[in-house]
Amino acid sequence: MGKQIYEEVEERMNPREMYLQQLEQAVPYLTVEPEYLEMLRYPKEVLELSIPVRLDGGGVKIFSAWRSHHNNALGPYKGGVRYHVEVSRDEVVALSSWMTIKCAIAGLPYGGGKGGVSVDVRELSRNELENLSRAYAFGISRFVGTDYDIPAPDVYTNPQVMAWFLDTFEKVKGWSEPSAFTGKPVVMGGSLGRSDSTGKGGIFILREALKAMGLLGKPLTVGIQGYGNVGSRAHRFVEEDLGLTVVAVCDSGAAVYNPAGLKYSEVGKFKEETRSLKGFSGGEEFFPDLIFEKEMDILILAALGGAIDEKNAGAVRAKVILELANGPITPEGEAILADRGVLIVPDVLANAGGVIVSCFEWIQGRSGDMWSEEYVFSKLDERMVRSFREIWSIRQDRKISFRQAAYVKAVSRIVDAMRFRGIWP
Repeated sequence: MGKQIYEEVEERMNPREMYLQQLEQAVPYLTVEPEYLEMLRYPKEVLELSIPVRLDGGGVKIFSAWRSHHNNALGPYKGGVRYHVEVSRDEVVALSSWMTIKCAIAGLPYGGGKGGVSVDVRELSRNELENLSRAYAFGISRFVGTDYDIPAPDVYTNPQVMAWFLDTFEKVKGWSEPSAFTGKPVVMGGSLGRSDSTGKGGIFILREALKAMGLLGKPLTVGIQGYGNVGSRAHRFVEEDLGLTVVAVCDSGAAVYNPAGLKYSEVGKFKEETRSLKGFSGGEEFFPDLIFEKEMDILILAALGGAIDEKNAGAVRAKVILELANGPITPEGEAILADRGVLIVPDVLANAGGVIVSCFEWIQGRSGDMWSEEYVFSKLDERMVRSFREIWSIRQDRKISFRQAAYVKAVSRIVDAMRFRGIWP
């Protein structure tokens, strides 16, 4: 899987096509004018950058980068910035489109944006990473701001990168504007609980799904594909909050299976110390792509997009899938899983915890306030539960998929705002 993540790019479905197919699948259940649907098929604007970075060993390397603004009918653009070798214009546009849907589902005062740089961060020194981050922040400085577009962390970016972004932005503008970026270090105006928010929010949603299915409290097993920030925290919260047993985990280089259970205290510590799951002795090590074939009740997808498609969907053993990654299942893969009765909790609902707590950070930054972690998580729980119940109700009433129900709710809300605004200029 390590090589596949970086080399088999062409085999993955285009993420923009995934978004468009998902939108089309909801259209029969919407009462929406065609012109508004057409507008939702395209980003409003996309900034493309070529970023030169002087390397420590001499010479200059050019990195391709983007920032996409999809739709702002509900408010400023909002979305993360990812650093990954597979980042492309189509991926960034698709991610910004999903952010539009996600923010609408969560009831946030935001539209959808996203950014990315095509880079393998493992090849950069800290100095080179800082130079790249500051150059990107400088390049998008005219394209972002508190009331325009608020970037946040994503794949291979973190609070340190956000600190470089904010510092560069403020130096360019000449004033302090902490709410222009979220996911910052707490000392720079970040929110308590932000690092845990995507995993925590996903487990709140899983709890509600199991409750609705009559499975909450039963001795269920869990597998987690992807063991970075989101996947590792999901492991912790699955144990702490739901009392479930994690039996399989994998990252890009290794996977471990133990039907008796894998404790977060052991796996998380090993991963933190070695930065890999390879060599963990607490279970059977196997090839990461085979995690879908392991016996488990719940599968949490927390790696990259396109992980399950028509080629491997038939191998999935789980009966419930929680999408904490963006676009981890292609429409073809989803159709196969749906025919087998697998419940897929869609990404635009399941992983909204990050952007919700980013919104809380934005509010705190604008007001100069600081909320306790307990308060942040209580508000996150409340908002996630409300979104789940609204979408579950649509799913039950219309007899449609969970994802279709999510799009029905989101598109209806976005188009309501678009109607009031009108089409101008």
